[in-house]
Amino acid sequence: MTRRPLRGFDRERLIDLRTEKGYTRGDLARFAEVSVAAVRAWESGQATPQVDRLARVAAALDVPMSELVRIPPHERYLGDLRVQAGLTQPQLALQVGISTASLSSLELGETSLREPVADGLARALGVDAAEIRAAYERTRTRPPGAPV
Repeated sequence: MTRRPLRGFDRERLIDLRTEKGYTRGDLARFAEVSVAAVRAWESGQATPQVDRLARVAAALDVPMSELVRIPPHERYLGDLRVQAGLTQPQLALQVGISTASLSSLELGETSLREPVADGLARALGVDAAEIRAAYERTRTRPPGAPV
């Protein structure tokens, strides 16, 4: 299975935040428990981080995920809300009580969003259920070929 690039990841902001803290790449790697090679690849644009690793980086930099993954709230898809919370699909699915495959289908807009699931997602992500429904609708109606 190939990983999709992390939508909205701002490598320039990562560099700025790291240097503002006075951290070397090695410092950030050590504090976030990731490899120096990973930090180098992210900063150079050769790769994008996995959400759980980026959550550790955000914590090491003492910033919210929204500082590193920059997507305006009115443009966020359902998967973006999960990323903003720093959760992987398996982590969120477990919290909501659905399968990872079901969550993936929801994040692609391929299956209907039921109210109990919307409520569970809202609780797990710390947002209003209306925000979940709006993000889902943006996901479902995105242009063909648009990244999610």
